[in-house]
Amino acid sequence: MSIVREPATADRTFRTEHLRADLVVVGGGLAGTCAAITAARAGARVVLVQDRPVLGGNASSEVRLWALGATAHMFNNNRWSREGGVIDELLVENTFRNPEGNAVLFDAVLLDKVVAEDNITLLLNTAATAVSKDGSRITSVTAFCSQNSKRYELSAPLFCDASGDGVLGYLAGAAYRMGAESKEEFGELFAPSESYGALLGQSIYFYSKDVGVPVRFTPPAYALDDITKIPRWRSFNTKVQGCRLWWIEYGGRLDTVHDTEEIKWELWKVVYGVWNHLKNSGEFPEAETLTLEWVGLIPGKRESRRFEGLTMLTQQDLVEQRRHDDAIASGGWSIDLHPADGVFSEHAGSSHLHPRGVYQIPYRSLVSRDVGNLLLAGRIISVSHVAFASTRVMATCAQLGQAAGMAAILCARDGLLPAELVEPERMRTLQRELLRTGQHIPGVRLEDPDDLAQRAELSASSSLVLDSLPDDGPVVPLDHSRAQLLPLPAGPLPQLTVTVDVAAPTTLTVELRTGNRPDDYTPDVVLGTQRFSLGAGLGQRLKVDVDGAVDQPRYVFLLLRENDDVSVRTTTRRVSGLVSVEHKSTQEADESVGRPRVEFWTPERRPDGHNFAVAVDPPVRAWPVDDLRNGHARPTSHPNAWVADPEDGRPTVRLRWEDTQRISRVELAFDTDSDHAMESVLWNHLEHAMPFCAKHYVVRSGGRVVAERTDNHQTRNTLTFDPPLETADLSVEIVSSQGDVPAALFEVRCY
Repeated sequence: MSIVREPATADRTFRTEHLRADLVVVGGGLAGTCAAITAARAGARVVLVQDRPVLGGNASSEVRLWALGATAHMFNNNRWSREGGVIDELLVENTFRNPEGNAVLFDAVLLDKVVAEDNITLLLNTAATAVSKDGSRITSVTAFCSQNSKRYELSAPLFCDASGDGVLGYLAGAAYRMGAESKEEFGELFAPSESYGALLGQSIYFYSKDVGVPVRFTPPAYALDDITKIPRWRSFNTKVQGCRLWWIEYGGRLDTVHDTEEIKWELWKVVYGVWNHLKNSGEFPEAETLTLEWVGLIPGKRESRRFEGLTMLTQQDLVEQRRHDDAIASGGWSIDLHPADGVFSEHAGSSHLHPRGVYQIPYRSLVSRDVGNLLLAGRIISVSHVAFASTRVMATCAQLGQAAGMAAILCARDGLLPAELVEPERMRTLQRELLRTGQHIPGVRLEDPDDLAQRAELSASSSLVLDSLPDDGPVVPLDHSRAQLLPLPAGPLPQLTVTVDVAAPTTLTVELRTGNRPDDYTPDVVLGTQRFSLGAGLGQRLKVDVDGAVDQPRYVFLLLRENDDVSVRTTTRRVSGLVSVEHKSTQEADESVGRPRVEFWTPERRPDGHNFAVAVDPPVRAWPVDDLRNGHARPTSHPNAWVADPEDGRPTVRLRWEDTQRISRVELAFDTDSDHAMESVLWNHLEHAMPFCAKHYVVRSGGRVVAERTDNHQTRNTLTFDPPLETADLSVEIVSSQGDVPAALFEVRCY
């Protein structure tokens, strides 16, 4: 072992490493991670720069916030709205590997996915510190790693800022905003008052652990010594921990970029003061054996800079669900504003405005208006403060990262700047490439001229015909109004029969409802009503026969009004595209802030919740094999899936062509239940794999097995063939699913 000695010198500098890539992504939260993976998988050389020791940003083990988006714990009417593409792959994988929601294991899932991509150079603990430009374009980024004392010079034709604070855009001189716009600037009625505050603050959480023996706690000197300074101090208890304490928030009156360290210390002061209250006030005897297991290392930051793009999304875009020709992603979290004083505010911890469903996010919000080769991703995109209150959540941000990564690929391939992709034909190409990788864009279907399956004769061994669901599930009381969503074809409404148990003579109201659009799950359009006078008794069959029709395929709600004397029979049968819901609450209209009236009809979380035992006459044929190529890979106005008959012993899809085809790749999309929120941490997911997903399947060509997977749990499977298959027929047999359900498949594409 030898000692390295270097002579003293006055001109020492950090070692510098020069890296050239096709795309440099600054920021390794979920947005930057998804941008890097998307671009790398499409062939780009990517440098991913992350200033923390792990990936994930607010979803990482350093902060431990659950990753959520349009599903919002399913507390809304956004059915089948979990984000697709790379973030879907990450959340499905995390649920499979880490159903208990351990944040450290989610770190491992993210790192595993990134290091598996040979085209990604990952720089952890590395912060961007400077930018070089040529006119309005960035030419290189200087970054420094605190762990290896290296300086990196990173050059590329394209850059993506997914850093949360917008450090790259800021250093490049891009126009940005901080704080809330006035109501008058965009006509946003929900814009906050000055007393409410113009910025969302930051949060730090804590976890406790019961060690079974008494544990003393001596608070640090900086702990908050008077818990009553927190107006809602009585809300603290020993059962709530982790990100359910999101309202331990502070910093909205400060500069949330430059004052972050000050904000962190104030939040630590609050956390240790709260724990001192729980341990030492004498009000919580159950706290005697609790220890403080973990406190957040850095604040979870909600808001700082928002950059100005080619358009700016506003409250009206979200609430009115406006359509955009350049839509590239979906949003669906409520408009969720927080008082700037956070935990010290007299206001409620948050104020919500729910749109009635998901909305589109336009590509133009991802393009800097004044730095020509800069793409924006994550919470810094071009939105107003009010719209930001919805688009800021992580699963939504991850989709935006995927869109930015794919846009970079098309720009690099065709020698374009990001703004040039807005041209209609180029935008259709971007949308097509995103949809191919599983991105969900509301109202946009995949039109794929390269897909050989579009020209094949498509058949199946069977297809589900829904005439009845067996009465073999639990009996569910109508303590809330409950409804069964049924995918009905255009035309007269069928006769529907449900079975109820009645405890005492009563009148039960049954309605058929639907939304105001085929893909709208807010059931405020009443198609018909029936009232049944019922005597006490079990197993009473109610025939619901409404004289009405629907003009196009859509979901219809068979709705049973709340009645304490009545229970409805259910089934254990689960089917792709079927779900029952219950009325939880109602958002009342308030024209003064632009809030619409919305009744919330939500399902129970997986694996709870059962479909009604229902009979349908005439039967519904909503799962035909031809829907495998209709361009939608999840339920929208109808299931968009092929589902086999439950009695089919070898459920198989077959493709036949008149001439021999050369097939080098087959894409399959399975049902991992996009109605299940799949929070990344804290929630315990009782199912590791979603029951509708094919577990074991076999692909044959000319009767010969050419591919087989025996333990699949992922949504999307890509099968590659080298050399290409020379065939005029192909079949996919689903040998078994992850649950006891009829075989299901959303999509099959061949190239």
